[in-house]
Amino acid sequence: MMNHSETSSDKFQPMDPEDFRKQVHRTVDFIADYYKNIESYPVLSPVEPGFLLSQLPNIAPINAEPLEAVLRDVEKYIIPGLLHWVSPNFFAYFPLTTSTAGFIGEMLCSAFNALGFNWIASPAGTELEMVVMDWMANIFGLPPSFSFSGTGGGVIHSSTSEAILCTVVAARDRVLARLEPGSLSKLVAYGSDQTHSVFGKACRIAGIAPCNIRLLETSPNVKSAECSLSPVLLRRTMEDDVAAGLIPFYVCATVGTTSTTAVDPVREVAEVASNYTAWVHIDAAYAGSACICPEFRHHLDGVELVDSISISPYKWLLSHLDCCCVWVRHPDFLMKSLSLDGEYIQNSFSDSKNVVDYKDWQIGLTRRFRALRLWVILRCYGVANLQAHIRSDVELAKMFEQLVVQDPRFEVVVPRKFGLVCFRLGTRGCNSDRVDELNESLLKAVNSTGRVYMTHTKVGGAYILRFVVGVVSTEERHVAAAWDLIKEKADDLVGKLG
Repeated sequence: MMNHSETSSDKFQPMDPEDFRKQVHRTVDFIADYYKNIESYPVLSPVEPGFLLSQLPNIAPINAEPLEAVLRDVEKYIIPGLLHWVSPNFFAYFPLTTSTAGFIGEMLCSAFNALGFNWIASPAGTELEMVVMDWMANIFGLPPSFSFSGTGGGVIHSSTSEAILCTVVAARDRVLARLEPGSLSKLVAYGSDQTHSVFGKACRIAGIAPCNIRLLETSPNVKSAECSLSPVLLRRTMEDDVAAGLIPFYVCATVGTTSTTAVDPVREVAEVASNYTAWVHIDAAYAGSACICPEFRHHLDGVELVDSISISPYKWLLSHLDCCCVWVRHPDFLMKSLSLDGEYIQNSFSDSKNVVDYKDWQIGLTRRFRALRLWVILRCYGVANLQAHIRSDVELAKMFEQLVVQDPRFEVVVPRKFGLVCFRLGTRGCNSDRVDELNESLLKAVNSTGRVYMTHTKVGGAYILRFVVGVVSTEERHVAAAWDLIKEKADDLVGKLG
């Protein structure tokens, strides 16, 4: 029989402080080299489906392998299969920001590995989140009704998808509480045809009949400039639904739609919804971050009339995934729908009115210490530097917009508001289908080089190219080089047309 000392010496030690120090230093060097050499990688991965499945072993290793071997395989197998979201030549979707402070905050978050589902599980985690969410509310100019220092409060969710689902569920239960059983099939939710698709998904998960999800038309043709939700159409649609025996319960307004960064008129939409006591949520995932700058704050005018708002700092405020800030005016509705009980999580503070249990503000039980990352970012950079970051990206987008305008072959399709330019190549005498085909070919030609990556959208049925500035390392030279490449490929395509 082994004695106690023999058993202890044989115990596997996955976390030795000195070994940790060495391996983290080596990993940080690897990451720093990746960022240093990021421009040497093709932005869009050239691999084909199954590339990794065919190269890696079918079973996990039995014995330990050195970190050096793992990092070599990351370089050999993983990096070639990445879409490099942090590349300065990434101009697609809405980018994901990174920063030194964000990395440090993420390292601390991982180090503490706090599981703050209720107050006692992580008192600092809970209260720091409350502090940071009130800080953020103040930065965005939200009214006191959204702050813990006022009558509301905020929570950090993983994504906009979770934010919309939680608020849809809260809105659903709020209205069902005053209706007869079996009324769920009568509930109707409203957005625009530019509202993000996660809205429809959240409604379906919450049990809303797909036929009761209204996506109201914003742009009957590509020349319709604003692409925003019409309060007049919303009112008329709600009136028709009520006349048909249906019950409006939720409206999703967007500040910065994914396709064109259109801004729905928040105040007018909220005033229409108030006639039916429908919950109004603002999805400001991307463009909301710009509202830390006074010159963009007007896009949130009327926010005092809505029930909830979500903004994702990982899209533009130097945070990393995952991080979506959500504020509600009436936390009780959220908690009534999402509260979680169990004897194993009860404690002496469970019934206290003075603590927040964030498990009752979200879908799941477990949660990460995301507030620590935001706190580090705010402390290390300050609001002024965050504003400068936003303004710099907008100026680069303006630069690209002017380059497009100066070339008579191209047109800016919808007005630029933030860091996104929607444009397309047009050819006189071509019908609309031919123009769409031309722009699709242009996008493929540009992306296939690996030097730049963009995406497209459709507005009023027209195929449109999207150019988004937002990666922290993007400079004027990257924007200029991207435009030169676009022109080069356009020359080739137009030349082939004769």
